[in-house]
Amino acid sequence: MNSVNVDLPSLGHCSDSRQSLQLSKTVAITTMGCKVNAFESELLSQKLSDMAYRRVERTESADVFLINTCTVTAEADRQARQQVRRAIRANPDAWVVVTGCYAQVDPQACARIPGVDLVVGNSKKLDIPALLEPLYAGELPPVMVSDVDTEISLPDQLVSGFEGRTRAFVQIQQGCDQGCTFCIIHTARGPNRSFAPTLIKRQVERLILNGYREIVLCGVDIGSYGSDFAGNVDLAALLNELRGLPGDFRLRLSSIDPAHISDRLISCMADDHKICPQLHLSLQSGNTLILKRMKRRATREVLYERIGAIRKSIPELILSADIMVGFPTESEAHFAQTLAAVHELEVPFPHVFSYSQRPGTPAARIPRQVPALEKKLRAQQVRDAGMKVWREVAQRLVGTTQRVLLEDAASAENGEMMKARAANYFTVYLEGAQSDSNGWQNVEITGFGKDSLIARGST
Repeated sequence: MNSVNVDLPSLGHCSDSRQSLQLSKTVAITTMGCKVNAFESELLSQKLSDMAYRRVERTESADVFLINTCTVTAEADRQARQQVRRAIRANPDAWVVVTGCYAQVDPQACARIPGVDLVVGNSKKLDIPALLEPLYAGELPPVMVSDVDTEISLPDQLVSGFEGRTRAFVQIQQGCDQGCTFCIIHTARGPNRSFAPTLIKRQVERLILNGYREIVLCGVDIGSYGSDFAGNVDLAALLNELRGLPGDFRLRLSSIDPAHISDRLISCMADDHKICPQLHLSLQSGNTLILKRMKRRATREVLYERIGAIRKSIPELILSADIMVGFPTESEAHFAQTLAAVHELEVPFPHVFSYSQRPGTPAARIPRQVPALEKKLRAQQVRDAGMKVWREVAQRLVGTTQRVLLEDAASAENGEMMKARAANYFTVYLEGAQSDSNGWQNVEITGFGKDSLIARGST
């Protein structure tokens, strides 16, 4: 392993609580960012549980604090440092381990925070449980970060479940080959590496057997799944394998590039109700020139053609989308096309980001940066457009019957109504639920509120 070692002063804070660690081992895990991080954190939690660690809430006192960071934006970096400092202030005697994408791309910044004991990159993330004893013994360097292009941390056991969740995440691939000009994630995660279909199938089977009704397939760039395999292996082929598993469950795809919405994928999604009629698009912009400057795969024309094709087969399809505003050189005319895409493609769930200048990325060197105030105004316009579309779609859903997955029991917080999730991603609140949390129920949509549908039980 080619580790990056940082010269730091000895921390030297071996308190009584640290010396008695073997008698009472607790761990708190903070997960930031994407569903891949959530999957990896759950795998780490399970491994630590097998080693007799008891997981506690991050607000509680713990012997070990593990912060699994994100670096998708400069704001994500700031929040990661904030979470690390918060953990150290609350538990100055705890062992603090920082990992994830921010730890991978800027390990020195993490290591310089007083109180951090170990910084571990993504290539060694899943080895953290085995590294703890050597850490306690003072046998490790403070930073263990290696090249994710040549080393990778792959799951070596199955996840049994996700604490406190009715949905389960299953990672199907790691990394990205695209290298968009604004993005640093391919540096943090390395190239595309698809997980073996047999491993994924076994993982999904395990979760179904353990009672999970919704499985979310996630990765850094899931549309690239199988491109590194020989033969006719792709995302559609994987879905065809998974939908044939026994059990009453549904599959949901996480973020996908519009260029990866193949005819095979459309056919697979349209053929089986087990696959949710919802996609989260990595859209970013609705203007071809900006998309090219971002080094995206799809043009505006491809975007519209692919969404038109899938809507022809799945008319009820609901879209959410990552949308970036204020990319360098984005003019009012460029932005107007992005705003139009929200309406024309009917995106009720836009996840809006202002462009964040990241050192080391090609886009950071473009001289025509959009002012911060203008980015803020454009972001709000996209959110407003999304809310308008949301209300239009919600109105169309009134009077329809939906099969929902019950998530939370009735409480005063939600007006004594039970929270559920429809296959199309809409949150639904209903009275008279006939099942407990994690059960199915057919409901009639009777109305909608600010950000959710209202329903009653249906036969």
